Amino acid sequence: MTRIMIITGGTLGDWALEEIRADDILVGSDRGALFLIQNGHLPHISMGDFDSVTTEELALIRASSKEFIDCDPIYKDLTDTEMAFNWALDQKPSQILLVGALGTRFDHSLANVHLLRKGIAHGIPCAIMDANNLIMVIDRPTRVRKGPYTHTSLLPLSLEVTGITLHGFQYPLHQATLEIGMSLGISNILLEPEGLIELSSGLLLVIQSKD
Repeated sequence: MTRIMIITGGTLGDWALEEIRADDILVGSDRGALFLIQNGHLPHISMGDFDSVTTEELALIRASSKEFIDCDPIYKDLTDTEMAFNWALDQKPSQILLVGALGTRFDHSLANVHLLRKGIAHGIPCAIMDANNLIMVIDRPTRVRKGPYTHTSLLPLSLEVTGITLHGFQYPLHQATLEIGMSLGISNILLEPEGLIELSSGLLLVIQSKD
């Protein structure tokens, strides 16, 4: 199966539209669905409580989506983004990309980063992208590409991550351990187009950023 791209209601822009591939399955989460439609992309499915759109905008989303799922904004237990993410996991795609998952609400942004852990549990590569960052979680040796990013930072998502060894980075680590609260892994630089991150245990956030 192809990639599922979830567009949710955080910070969005032209950069998000440029990332859409012709064969992506597009999921509009709440106001993210409106963003897609207003920019000429019809969601394969739109879902959420839609408490951030007007009645007229909701009617447009309903009419323009191939499938539409709404829910009560008061009695639902999940955020709109987690609803969409769980649906995407059930489809067993080759990859899930979240855009619009970061924004001014730090609580929502952090909760969305934590969703990436579910991808690990399901064996599905998942990432969050915004205009300046690409974020993923790894639990095994992983190659990362430099692309447009100037810096790569490593932060533990579990209490500790052990056996971290870096290849192709300016600041090497060898069998290092990172614990919650340590900044040792911040702002490394790839020296080659591709680098390798090895680890023995734990969940490691890999954040590639444009300076």
